[in-house]
Amino acid sequence: MIGFILADLRRLWAGSLVVVLLVALATALGVAVTLQERALRLGSARAADKFDLVIGAPGSETQLVLSSIFLQPSPLPLMAGTVLPRLLADPRVASAAPVGFGDSFGGYAVVGTSTGMVRELEQLSEGRVFTVLGEAVVGSAVDLPLGYAVKPTHGLAELGGHAHTELAYRIVGRLKPTGTAWDRAILVPMQAVWALHGMEVEHDEAEARHDHAHDEAASGGEAGPKHIDADAALNEDWSKVTPGLPAILVRPKSIADAYKLRQDYRDSTTLAVFPGEVLTNLYATLGDAKRVLVGVTTGAQVLVAAAILLVTILHVGQRRRQIGALRAFGAPRRAVFIIVWSELFALIASGVLVGFGLGFAAAKFIAGYLSGESGVAMPVTVAAGDGLLVSILLTFAAGLAVLPAMLAYMQSPAAALRA
Repeated sequence: MIGFILADLRRLWAGSLVVVLLVALATALGVAVTLQERALRLGSARAADKFDLVIGAPGSETQLVLSSIFLQPSPLPLMAGTVLPRLLADPRVASAAPVGFGDSFGGYAVVGTSTGMVRELEQLSEGRVFTVLGEAVVGSAVDLPLGYAVKPTHGLAELGGHAHTELAYRIVGRLKPTGTAWDRAILVPMQAVWALHGMEVEHDEAEARHDHAHDEAASGGEAGPKHIDADAALNEDWSKVTPGLPAILVRPKSIADAYKLRQDYRDSTTLAVFPGEVLTNLYATLGDAKRVLVGVTTGAQVLVAAAILLVTILHVGQRRRQIGALRAFGAPRRAVFIIVWSELFALIASGVLVGFGLGFAAAKFIAGYLSGESGVAMPVTVAAGDGLLVSILLTFAAGLAVLPAMLAYMQSPAAALRA
């Protein structure tokens, strides 16, 4: 019987191939949506795990996390320069690193920060940490060699940003992979960023010039000095009032300290957030989008199933003479039922399995592309629930094949041969 089924499928190979491809494409769409959404959740959650608490100026919590953790380009309001010294003096804080952004080079974000932040991210795979204003450390995914001179552009060049001519950073170190957006970042001294944007202020001028410096930096104006000493030694004395900052990444000493700090720095002048909580809200939005996509995918699968069922019923009708001949030669009704059911189930099951493979490959491709663009590693994994999904689809395929098989089972041999 198996030989007969295989011979029949080979004889009808064109129609069989169409059925398999239809089922495979419908299945692949659903699998790709599920796996990619899961990869996005896992990747973003792992990327945020390296950062306990983010403090910035009042505004959008989501934008604060996207800009400071995932380095998405967007102008953020600046908080007062007194916040960083206050955090560093707080006994509840293990470390606090300033973060300044807005410049780019070759598609990579140029991020101002401290040497402490470089060490917090990951150990160096080569080179050393910057020690003067004109030096930089790059992430593992930055395709630039040590010794390369980086001339930053304010903002994005394609959006009309202008090149900074006052300072070029020389790459002196490279980080090990972190699986975060910082793998595609160029890390430079925060003091150099302030200097480039004319934000070097003295203690007694800090508050007076804070808003003006922010406006100049946000508008792309050249408020900075025309020449900056790239060899000037790096002075990381954060005990004094600093210029305005868009964000500070804080590592509390304990979980209790983290909650207390978040409460203390959520007021009219600062905003403190846990990246994980913000991502939870984003996941809720992603969940809504996923439900829409799953609904579209389910609709497509139902349409494909209906089309396959219709084509199969018509096909059984066209094979009435063959089925009648089988009955006339002594084939029992049960054998005819098994042959028709097995052929259709084999086609649909093959389509489901091929579709799962295609969906997995598509999710891997999309995740790789997004990881290359953002730097955030997005692992495409297969969970136990995916096996359950395949089982449900195969069960559905088995049920779908019953109706055509029943039609063949109920045919009269004499009527079929006279047709």
